[in-house]
Amino acid sequence: MPDDVPMSLLQGTLDMLILRTLIFGPRHGQGIAVTIQRTSGEDLLVDHGSLYPALQRLERQRLIKSKWCVSGLNRRARFYELTRAGRKKLTAETGKWERMVRAIARVLQHPDEEEV
Repeated sequence: MPDDVPMSLLQGTLDMLILRTLIFGPRHGQGIAVTIQRTSGEDLLVDHGSLYPALQRLERQRLIKSKWCVSGLNRRARFYELTRAGRKKLTAETGKWERMVRAIARVLQHPDEEEV
């Protein structure tokens, strides 16, 4: 796959990225998708078929809450906001993710297969 093609997200990472995006304040769905895309250097593309079910799931888990507001384009839009439980979950998941990345990096950087 060429380096300039956006990558699919690993299962479970979208929720963490949504929570991380909302730490900076309320956003509507399109704003969340655009923020993830831009902050990833255009490497991650969030399709709406994944985004809105994730937002609904996070809201059911009370990690985010939503309310209807008027967007910058003067349209009604649902804005999502991080809850206290969402902040705690983000902290926990970020720690797990960083540990996983370090472990994978160690495996990828290991020069030789160890003898069994």
